[in-house]
Amino acid sequence: MPAKTDLLSLSSVEMRQRIGSKEISPVELLEAAIARIGEVNPAVNAVTATCFARARKEAKAAEKAVTAGDELGPLHGLPTGIKDLEPTAGLLTTFGSPLYRDFIPEHDVELVARVRRAGGIVVAKTNVPEFGAGANSRNVVWGATGNPFDVKLNAGGSSGGSAVALATDMLPVCTGSDTGGSLRIPAAINGVVGFRPSPGLVPHERRSLGWSALSVLGPMGRSVGDTCQLLSVLSGDHAVDPLSYPVDNRSFATPPKADLSRLRVAWTEDFGQCPVEAPIRKVMRDRIAAMQHLFKRCDEVKFDFGEADRCFDVLRAINFVESYQAAYEKDKTQLGPNIRANYEMGAKMTLADVAWAQTEQTRIYRRFQETFRDYDLVLAPTVPVTPFPWTQPYLAEMDGKALRNYYHWLAPTYFITLVTNPAISIPAGVDHKSMPFGLQIVGRARGDLDLLAASGAMEAAFERIAALKRPRPDLAKLHKPTPELKSIVTHPPKKSEMG
Repeated sequence: MPAKTDLLSLSSVEMRQRIGSKEISPVELLEAAIARIGEVNPAVNAVTATCFARARKEAKAAEKAVTAGDELGPLHGLPTGIKDLEPTAGLLTTFGSPLYRDFIPEHDVELVARVRRAGGIVVAKTNVPEFGAGANSRNVVWGATGNPFDVKLNAGGSSGGSAVALATDMLPVCTGSDTGGSLRIPAAINGVVGFRPSPGLVPHERRSLGWSALSVLGPMGRSVGDTCQLLSVLSGDHAVDPLSYPVDNRSFATPPKADLSRLRVAWTEDFGQCPVEAPIRKVMRDRIAAMQHLFKRCDEVKFDFGEADRCFDVLRAINFVESYQAAYEKDKTQLGPNIRANYEMGAKMTLADVAWAQTEQTRIYRRFQETFRDYDLVLAPTVPVTPFPWTQPYLAEMDGKALRNYYHWLAPTYFITLVTNPAISIPAGVDHKSMPFGLQIVGRARGDLDLLAASGAMEAAFERIAALKRPRPDLAKLHKPTPELKSIVTHPPKKSEMG
């Protein structure tokens, strides 16, 4: 049995295996996670509402099930964090908004229910920007989440709390979601893995515009294997999502092994028009030089993404008009600046704008799919800049040039959102500031399993190449609270711990 200090550094896959073989007790694992949260979370502020008392009861029940020889689920006994955009029964769910600072749902959404049915023990919620808008996980209810490699810097978003909880080994399993890059971006700048699946692979109960492919739910992990373990639980058809479809869940738990030497790889710094700062362009070229020998071909390719920025503006704004019109008209001061900006943008648009955007998305999709006639994967930087201070709500300019709006710096990920291809961010060394560098890998349309297989093989190869190894934060530096992260709190919840 591993020492308690080493327990949380195990992969979630190995944790589950050792629980099943009775080498690890679910109770012991939970207590280690709670202790780590107590030690590290005051420094990074990634974990928000907790339910330790309930989790302890569930861990004891999980331990009894193992002893009794009961059938165990894929996540049996694993402490789990749920992104604070997903309603979780009996546990404070705020969406990072003062409108919901005391909201305790009565029911789990389907994503949370699947985690529980698979044996996962929900321990806590993880921090987000208000309603998930933006890539800086800060809000007036819980404050900001700091990057564990430098707590003064942005942890990304909107799944920033989940990414940091994983990177610091506070929790081995965490959920996320992605519209413009919310799984991929925080994974990239915290040195973990974030997978944006094909729309519908993971049923999305909260997507009120049911046929829109922009927003997806998905898994995160410290490795591709851990990410696949969670995906195998979350995926599969459900009536709540008209885009969902039947799949063989077990196939995701252990994807086939990919032979990198047979793969044809295309790469780009910017998809032809995304803003990417000069130092990151150099880092990307250096990373390609370090990995190109792994593949059959590795070619720089030019892309035509048309008017992708304007297209994303319109399609994204439709969702904000639908979701926040009532709240805006009732009292817009209760909404943060990102939500108001998106709503106001959408409220000015016309039916002609919407028709154009949907047509342009179709054109962009068709052109991008032509790439896969000659290539198996597309590689690009996940994030176009090194992490900036969390006190800066968003990036307003890059290389001296003003950006279009508060989310324009997310273009390398939202361009891929538009084409709907599955995409993953895996660690690929560090950037010019010694911060984690994430490589975005894009697969064929609905080629999720092949993408995960290739990503797992790349991850394994990267561990043997010094410039590409996954970086890890120094946890010894995270034992001192960072009170500044909560300095923006103006609407604290009345209760953060369930009895």
